[in-house]
Amino acid sequence: MNRFFVENIGPDTAVIEGEDLKHLASVLRLKKGDHVMLSDGKGSECEGEIERIEIGKALVKTGPWRPCVSEPHHKLTLFQCLPKTGKMETIIQKCTELGVNALVPTLSARCVVQPGRDFDKKLQRYRKVAREAAMQSHRGLIPEVLPLVELKKADLSIFDTVYVAYEGEKERTLKAVMADKPGRRIALFIGPEGGFEAEEVAALVDKGARAVSLGPRILRTETAGMAMCAEILFELGE
Repeated sequence: MNRFFVENIGPDTAVIEGEDLKHLASVLRLKKGDHVMLSDGKGSECEGEIERIEIGKALVKTGPWRPCVSEPHHKLTLFQCLPKTGKMETIIQKCTELGVNALVPTLSARCVVQPGRDFDKKLQRYRKVAREAAMQSHRGLIPEVLPLVELKKADLSIFDTVYVAYEGEKERTLKAVMADKPGRRIALFIGPEGGFEAEEVAALVDKGARAVSLGPRILRTETAGMAMCAEILFELGE
């Protein structure tokens, strides 16, 4: 069943607008009487029936709202250091499909790409990618893509557990540390193409993070975040 995120929600109706309306009417060619799945973008969903399609909106009669069963109980936030051009969209798309709760573009010492004046426009594009991926993968919420942060200014205090993927860590694996209950709010740090500097990892560890190995092979930055998200949610049964 086709899924749409809606914000204009009444007691027993919801309105589909904008790009989603174009997709509903012109691409999917849905019509009055067809059933759709709706999500409020905050973790709840319901089944609805299209009552009518007008210029600029589609009115949907809604059933009872319920928690979305596809949403993980644990909330993963991925701090992704800026990769080379074109990779961030793939990272956002795939990590959204896997179940990440939020993504934070991060600037570290070895980032080849530097944010330009147009980065706010890129953020809007990234948020659109997250929304489309959430719709495709039947998520109950749209992961936040937060503003750019410098690595040294990242606030770790709001998380129960923080993991840093670091190729210099040779003994402590992600699987091993997952034996300790990580809590509900988990942060993951992934370096850029050149990896983290040792001083950066040390600074994160000083703030309570745990440096971990993702295995004997060195993963590309666009692979590491996906692998880390997948392994954590697998170990947590989600």
